[in-house]
Amino acid sequence: MLTEAKARPGPVRRIYQNLGLLLGGKAAAGLISLVYVVAAARILGPEQYGVLVLVNYFAMLVGGLVAFPGWHAIVRYGVQPAESDHAKLIRLLRFTGAIELAAGAAAVIVAALAVPLVGPLLGWSAEAQALAVPYCFAVLATVRATPGGYLQILRRFDLLALHNIVTPIMRLLGTLIIIAFDLGLTAFLVAWLVAAIVEGASLWIAAIYLARRHLLDQPLLGAIADARREHVGLGRFMLTANADIMLGDVTGRLTPLIVGAMLGPTAAGLYSIAHRATIVISQPAQMLGQAAYAELARLASGGGGGGAIRHALARCIGIALATALPLLVLLAFFSREIAVLIGGQAFAGAAVIMVWLTLARVVAMTGPPTSAALIAVGRPGLSVTANAIAGLGLMSLLPLFTHAAGLVGAGYHALLQAVVAATLLGFALWRATGQNP
Repeated sequence: MLTEAKARPGPVRRIYQNLGLLLGGKAAAGLISLVYVVAAARILGPEQYGVLVLVNYFAMLVGGLVAFPGWHAIVRYGVQPAESDHAKLIRLLRFTGAIELAAGAAAVIVAALAVPLVGPLLGWSAEAQALAVPYCFAVLATVRATPGGYLQILRRFDLLALHNIVTPIMRLLGTLIIIAFDLGLTAFLVAWLVAAIVEGASLWIAAIYLARRHLLDQPLLGAIADARREHVGLGRFMLTANADIMLGDVTGRLTPLIVGAMLGPTAAGLYSIAHRATIVISQPAQMLGQAAYAELARLASGGGGGGAIRHALARCIGIALATALPLLVLLAFFSREIAVLIGGQAFAGAAVIMVWLTLARVVAMTGPPTSAALIAVGRPGLSVTANAIAGLGLMSLLPLFTHAAGLVGAGYHALLQAVVAATLLGFALWRATGQNP
């Protein structure tokens, strides 16, 4: 028995094994991203760089609102069929994949139609608006939840980690071409668009390749049946889990757009540099939620009690917060130097918001894994409610904060959102797992 226990690591260890793989890819992606961000900021300057990131955030915002990712449902309902009933699994994959692809196509159309309405509010020139329309195809980068969920079922976090570097490498290659030929904003938008399309397509290709080997007894293509008939609660679960993802994405992508609308593209450029510097704290939290979900779902479906789930989650969050402390100190005391290092002297003003964003990111680290735990125990609605209150519920205050305090007001607002979200999610999980002993 002792040998078997040693051979089979517990859920916390498996979570961090998964996280280690994801972090390896993300660390490489972060280093590569830093190179192209430094180049783009110095070539374009605060205003044009602000336009670049605003166009990208706008496309991703519409993708988050309209697209319909289903990876939570695939992991929750597909773990057991992946081992014993491939026909059931392939029907689930076809169902979620068809919904996601249809929603992604709709998101591209909606984004393109909205450009003439949103562009003037964000201070885009006529040229920038014309470029933003074809850039809406970048929404396709978000249409990859179905293959991502399938890879999680197979525990191929190595491929998910490798996928993290696809976009940075493509953007870096585009940046090198831009430098070589002395190009500008248009070329950056083209490079980022190509990177987005490759990002979405590459994960589908990887999943299809593995599915051909894993699901030999089932054809990948075929009739699309309503999988809700054989998975009790699937439809409601997909709606609530998707709403939770949407709220998280919308909050993060809407903030720079509001900053740009209130303070102009230059302020949006400064905000983006501060966000880029502090994202080294928030991204591990997102990946921790992704890495933890599959194991927490197995723990819940295997009869693990609420105490076991809370214990595993608390250990994961505690380790994550401890590892974030050095980054907190570094960003707090050297914010100006970091801003200048990334964007040049013209971006020194980003330091004023960087400290507050850093504090907010540390507090927010508890959010993604706690939401993953709530979804794993079948209570995604609680996560949706908490994130809705802290995210969209408080978003109406952001214009007031920026009007009263300028750019640093966005930092105050981010910290407020993080504290409220962490409090509500923690309370919700405690209640949910207490009712499921």
